[in-house]
Amino acid sequence: MAHLHAGGAERVMSTLMHGFRARRHSVELVLSSAEGELLKELNHAIRVVDLGAGRMVRALPRLARYLKQERPSALLATLSQPNLVAILARRLARVPTRVVVREANTPTQEFRQAQLFKDRIVPRLIARIYRQADVVVAVSRGVAESLSALGVPNPVVIYNPVLNDRLRQLSREMPTHPWFHTPEVPVVLGVGRLEPQKDFATLLNAFAIVLQVRPARLVIFGEGNERSHLERLAQSLGIADHVALPGFTPNPFPAMRHASVFVLSSRFEGLPNALIQAMACGCPVVSTDCPSGPREILDGGRYGHLVPVADPVAMAKAILEVLEGGGQSVPDEWLQQFEEGVIVEQYLRVLGAGAETG
Repeated sequence: MAHLHAGGAERVMSTLMHGFRARRHSVELVLSSAEGELLKELNHAIRVVDLGAGRMVRALPRLARYLKQERPSALLATLSQPNLVAILARRLARVPTRVVVREANTPTQEFRQAQLFKDRIVPRLIARIYRQADVVVAVSRGVAESLSALGVPNPVVIYNPVLNDRLRQLSREMPTHPWFHTPEVPVVLGVGRLEPQKDFATLLNAFAIVLQVRPARLVIFGEGNERSHLERLAQSLGIADHVALPGFTPNPFPAMRHASVFVLSSRFEGLPNALIQAMACGCPVVSTDCPSGPREILDGGRYGHLVPVADPVAMAKAILEVLEGGGQSVPDEWLQQFEEGVIVEQYLRVLGAGAETG
């Protein structure tokens, strides 16, 4: 990976590493730059290898050197650029290491409006180089279809290891934000990076429509480049007093348990973990029917409301329906497919590892 900052892909890889260690496998974490707040959460038995490369492209010869010296049985990479580097490094090192790459987003959407040359060329590289991996993992059927459209043969769908006992334990804490302590006013919740992909602007516009019908509050946990734009938009819509942007929180689960409705407003995703987490916390959900993941997670709308992308009117209508008692319950059997233990075993199989070593 590039680093271990607190992103969705990084959290998934951290979860997998600890799952592998719990099953007594030897695990090393190889980073282009050994930085990120999740490093302090690593099990002491996981050795961190710092390639000291900075930019991912500079990591290629250093990763090849690592593979030649250490000769690990398998290498798991995630996100497009690290995936490409991992495949090419194995080829450069000429070692038998099994390479599994995990595509966490929908590449046909992610690079559609790429401005930089390095981003515009990635889909072409994916089409040519991913087929050299031993296994290409897609985090949803939608991502698998996107990869197939680029010419990647036979991607394997493995969902994210989202749910575990720790999440359930953390969700029982009290929410830190005071708005969750006044249940007479319903709270609409969003969680995610404040970036264009998450399209919180549409959520703000939808919430403005909701406020025309009934009292409510909106809390969005996350940080990013769109903060100032979203704050200005809330002011211009006249809803700023009813909107809170508290920043990043390491534990949004109590808020999910106490919120009246969780809303995913994204333009595109791979498999949105926050949507699954909210469902597991018992929160009714509204989501855009974006590529990819929400339709699969919600079983085509059976377990939550699906609305068109960038449609604040449809989103507001769905939010109001939930606030009036129209939320769907989700059976535990459906959520089982996102359990950490289930997913860890699936990854061990594609990595060619047994369930446990001596």
